[in-house]
Amino acid sequence: QVQLVESGGGLVQPGGSLRLSCAASGRTFSSYAMGWFSQAPGKEREFVGAIRRSGDSTYYADSVKGRFTISRDNAKNTVFLQMNSLKPEDTAVYYCAAKPTYGLGFVSTREEVYNYWGQGTQVTVSS
Repeated sequence: QVQLVESGGGLVQPGGSLRLSCAASGRTFSSYAMGWFSQAPGKEREFVGAIRRSGDSTYYADSVKGRFTISRDNAKNTVFLQMNSLKPEDTAVYYCAAKPTYGLGFVSTREEVYNYWGQGTQVTVSS
């Protein structure tokens, strides 16, 4: 079992940046593939990005490629989502998710694959 707590959301102007953090409990964080998802008002939750257990490879939705960067610090049980050049359409609640896996290369864009979810953090991009 792992608990995930997101932080770092807030209100930012278009073109601005935010860095979201997701802190995980437990001692096996390095065995989890991690994902970030977003849910805008009135819309379904969608994939933002994901990172392998070791952090050596990342995957992004086309809508955020070149603007968002995922990283992780396994020693601190934390995964990050650096969000640059933010747009009003990035406004959403952002969730981190964890999937325990033995596969070093495992990563997924599908939310149903992830076993554990945080409570979400609100990001609002507005002038």
